[in-house]
Amino acid sequence: MTAHVDTFAHDNLPPKEQQPVFLEIPGVVYPPRINAAVALLDHTISEHGPDRTAFIAADATWTYGELADRVGRIANVLQGAGLVPGGRVLLRGPNNAWLVACWLAVLRAGGVVVTTIPMVRAMELEPILDMSRPSIAIVDHRFTEEWQATTFTGTTFVYGGDADDRLEMLVEAASPAHVAVDTEADDISMLAFTSGTTGRPKATMHNHRDILAIADSFSAQVVKPNADDVFCGSPPLGFTFGLGGLVIFPMRVGARSVLLEAGAPPVLIKAIQDHRVTCLFTAPTAYRAMLALLPEHDVSSLRRCVSAGETLPLATWQAWFEATGIKLIDGIGATELLHIFISAADDDIKPGSTGRPVPGYQACILDEDGNELPAGTAGRLAVRGPTGCRYLADDRQKSYVQGGWNLTGDVYVQDDQGYFTYQARADDMIVTSGYNVGAPEVENALLLHPAVAETAVVGVPDSERGSVIKAFVVLRDGFTADDAMVVTLQDHVKGTIAPFKYPRLIEFVPSLPKTTTGKLQRFRLKGP
Repeated sequence: MTAHVDTFAHDNLPPKEQQPVFLEIPGVVYPPRINAAVALLDHTISEHGPDRTAFIAADATWTYGELADRVGRIANVLQGAGLVPGGRVLLRGPNNAWLVACWLAVLRAGGVVVTTIPMVRAMELEPILDMSRPSIAIVDHRFTEEWQATTFTGTTFVYGGDADDRLEMLVEAASPAHVAVDTEADDISMLAFTSGTTGRPKATMHNHRDILAIADSFSAQVVKPNADDVFCGSPPLGFTFGLGGLVIFPMRVGARSVLLEAGAPPVLIKAIQDHRVTCLFTAPTAYRAMLALLPEHDVSSLRRCVSAGETLPLATWQAWFEATGIKLIDGIGATELLHIFISAADDDIKPGSTGRPVPGYQACILDEDGNELPAGTAGRLAVRGPTGCRYLADDRQKSYVQGGWNLTGDVYVQDDQGYFTYQARADDMIVTSGYNVGAPEVENALLLHPAVAETAVVGVPDSERGSVIKAFVVLRDGFTADDAMVVTLQDHVKGTIAPFKYPRLIEFVPSLPKTTTGKLQRFRLKGP
């Protein structure tokens, strides 16, 4: 029943026995055939009309009707360039209106969106290209330099700038009339990449139903937005936290969203004031930074503030509440499950705890043998619900999904009231300022510098960022371990992989701790 002509995504799904158990959202029934772009755009227009503002961005401000016009035109351009249902289209750009329109157009044409964040370098794009095999890419004109350094040989459309052949010119000449592909609800709609603890990224696969499920579970039943809300936030749309909070959730209810190409706290808090933002999505790091800026800005329009991406310290929750009167909605999500699955809002919030399972999801704490642990005992967080992990052709599927449960890699404790409280990561993933960074990825970048003989990277606690990246480095003979070398290596990493992954701390050591067989003992570098 699939609408896909190119069956690459379906052919590379994990076997059914390796997939998690999927649950239904109470009271929500989806038809067997869904095109998520139609549900988010056409259905919203039919309910709220075409004249409501959809997106306010640096490059454009569009109503839902204007957005639909461009989505139809882009879909026709893509199909004219050879896109068939199931074909992959890679998107590379900051949070702006054209990026959203392209995302919707790919879905409307039955394609599979490959989401990326614009700051990643050519070295990081190569495994994404190798794994997803897109035939088309759409790139913001300011991010073409790294893109041109990749081995991609398909069709690249560039938007923005002033080139005569830019995507906007092709779109202007295309027809806005477009018949959406009648995709099956289970047809894969997007590939979202997440950092791997081994250094190689993982491609998580999500279908059209999943896109609506996160809006009909966490958003509808915890955030509870309405058509008059104004959304804003800092996460890139290449992260599913940002895609959900800034695109899917507002569109599902006919609200508007303010897209920021750079969402640093000073920019974010000014946008809240200028646009009278009501629903905010960002990481604890940003909430902490904005506390000092509150006296200079009017944020009285806020009514819902969602925090995710890293653990929310109790002190940050209390300080934000005392300063604004707003109870931060904490949440834990995962790219593998697309968005947040444990959270709490309003009087259901227990400060210091992440919350309870979002309606439609179930969670428990398991030991290493897969047995459920009693309340008050730390163990592996296990989750299942309407969304779940499907890695594209990846043996790590068997580690993430066990016994029908998604194992997130987090250590949690559940209390006798059903609240879940974060303890630590169970793997070598470093969570810093809301970004997930695999230690081997930073190590590989450092090892490309001729001064580095050996290196090991860990996360160390930090009051501002949750964790910061620290590198222990063994230098080769002839190189000096001084402050200048620290800066040199930091700049090298920034130029090799996404800049946010650089080690803020570097310690030079004569050797690294290893087992008798030569395996690195990373845990010994993390301290007590």
